[in-house]
Amino acid sequence: MKWKPYLIIIIPIFLLAPFIGPALAVMGLENYTNQMSIPAQEVNQSIEQLEKGVSTLYQNTVTVSESAAELEKEYRDQEQALEELTNISQSQKEMSDQIYEERILAMLGPPIDSYISDKVNIKVFKLDEMGYRGYIAKVKLFDPGAVKVVLGQDKLGSGETTSSAVTRTGAILGVNGGGFYHSGNQILPLGNTVVDGEFVNGFHPSNGDIFFAGISRDGDLIGGKFYDEESLARLNPQQGVSFLPVLIKDGQPLAVPKEWETTKQPRTIIGEYANGDFILIVVDGRQSDWSSGVTLERLQYKLAELGVKEGYNLDGGGSSTMVFNGKVLNRPSDGTQRAVANNIVILP
Repeated sequence: MKWKPYLIIIIPIFLLAPFIGPALAVMGLENYTNQMSIPAQEVNQSIEQLEKGVSTLYQNTVTVSESAAELEKEYRDQEQALEELTNISQSQKEMSDQIYEERILAMLGPPIDSYISDKVNIKVFKLDEMGYRGYIAKVKLFDPGAVKVVLGQDKLGSGETTSSAVTRTGAILGVNGGGFYHSGNQILPLGNTVVDGEFVNGFHPSNGDIFFAGISRDGDLIGGKFYDEESLARLNPQQGVSFLPVLIKDGQPLAVPKEWETTKQPRTIIGEYANGDFILIVVDGRQSDWSSGVTLERLQYKLAELGVKEGYNLDGGGSSTMVFNGKVLNRPSDGTQRAVANNIVILP
C-alpha cells in the first residue's frame, strides 16, 4: 500500500485532536483572564476610591453636624442675649415712661378725679391760675377706639350739648369740639370733620389759620393745615375737627393772629405730650367773680410750661364745656350749655 503525502499530515492531527480542544480552551481562558484582570483592577481601584469618598463624606457630615450644632448654640446664645437686651430696653422704657409720668403729674398737681379701664386711663386736675380757672384732663389711650367725634345727634347739621353727647354715647369724658356756623336752621361744622375715618362734609382746604386736629387709626394726635385731601388722608385720620389757630407745634409756640392775641375768653384746648398722652383743657371766662378767661398767648406759655408738645385751640366762648363721669366740671359762660355741631368724647 502506498502512503499518500497528505495522509502523513492528517493522521497526526487526527490523533492529536482530543488534546487540541482543551489546550485551546486553556489558552482562551488564560487570554480571557488576562483581559479581565485589567477591569478587575480598575474595579478594585474604584472601590477603594469609593471607600475613601464615603469616609471623607462621613467626616464632612460629622464636621457639618458639629458646625450646625455650634451654629445652633450660637443662635440660641444670640437669641437669649437679644431677649435680655429687649427686656432691659423695655425695662428702661418703662422706667423712662414712669419718670416722665411723674414729671407731668408734678406739674399738674394732685388729680381731683380719675378713671381707668383696659381702654383708657384718665386723670382730671384743677387749673387755678391768676385771673382764670379751668380743668385739665390727661388721657392715656390703650385703645384708639376710645376716642370719638360725635356729630350733634349723630346728624350733620344738628346741634347737641356736650352733656347730651356724653350721656347718649355712654362716654366717661367729653369736651366741645371744633368751630361751627349757622346756615338757616342748621349748625354746620367749620373746615373738616372726620368721624370714624370719613369726611362727613367733604374735604375743605385750610383757609387762613383754620387747621384740622384729631387722632389717627394708631391713636396718635395729628394736626395742622392741609391744602389737599391726599396730604391729610396720608395720616390716616380716624376722628377730628377744625378750628383756629395752632398754638404749639413740636414744642414751639406759633404766631397767634393779632385779633386773638390779647383777648381773654373761655377756651377749649386739645394737645399731646411727648409720651403720646392727650391733654384736654377747658378754661372758664366772662365771669369776673370766677374766671375772666385767658388770652391765647398766655395759654401758649402755660402749655409750654406743662411740657405739651402739640396744642390746638378748639371752639371756645360759650361752647367751652368739660363733662366727666356724668358731671359738668366747669361753668359755661352762657350760664347753660350751648348746643354745638360736634363734641369729642372718650368712651370707658
